[in-house]
Amino acid sequence: MKLITFTDGGSRNNPGPAACGIVIQDENEKNIFTGSKFLGIATNNQAEYGALVMALEKAKELVGGKSGELKCYLDSELVVKQLNREYKVKDEKMKGLFAEVTKLCLDFDKVEFIHIRREKNKLADKLVNEELDRQGF
Repeated sequence: MKLITFTDGGSRNNPGPAACGIVIQDENEKNIFTGSKFLGIATNNQAEYGALVMALEKAKELVGGKSGELKCYLDSELVVKQLNREYKVKDEKMKGLFAEVTKLCLDFDKVEFIHIRREKNKLADKLVNEELDRQGF
């Protein structure tokens, strides 16, 4: 099974109240899941990782234990370059999130992390902002 994820995370005041939004599509690019989650107080980069963790966990649930392939689209160039081992992860909190994502990737045959422009990630971004609005931020 092949899935496509679009994830976004954001915080207001960086660090500040943070949320993440995810969109998961099947291989025909049909949305099969959208969701968001409030993350508490975090930085934008921590929220980006939080979104990816949420997407990987949901994708694992959707494939039902079967192995599969994931294409993960993010608008955070920093996070993509860290996950693709082009940049080192220096921040201690981010190291933990990086390790969590790396561990979740072991449940799949193949995972790709691809940087996209913010304009191509509008639905995930909208979900983040709706979640923060719902939380009163």
